Amino acid sequence: MKRALLIMAAMATLSAPVLADEALAKSKNCMACHAADKKLVGPSYKSVAEKYAGDAKAVDMLATKIIKGGSGVWGAIPMPANPQVSEADAKKLAAWVLSLK
Repeated sequence: MKRALLIMAAMATLSAPVLADEALAKSKNCMACHAADKKLVGPSYKSVAEKYAGDAKAVDMLATKIIKGGSGVWGAIPMPANPQVSEADAKKLAAWVLSLK
């Protein structure tokens, strides 16, 4: 019983940041255009993670795109600017997206 509780506690600890960052994405309205595993208006988060895997500058670059918007990387539809997202939250969101597999 003790072992089962320890495993459950470890799983909750490991998944808490993922859930927290998904909640942040929902609160910033990111999920209106993106989904974890399928293309909506924008690319899936998993596609973004795959494209930038191993890129040491990806968190900063994506955080900037979250705040300032961008175009041309994923097709003709531009990503609108989100100036209401703080730099810290943008970096947290970018790191979360890049962690998805």
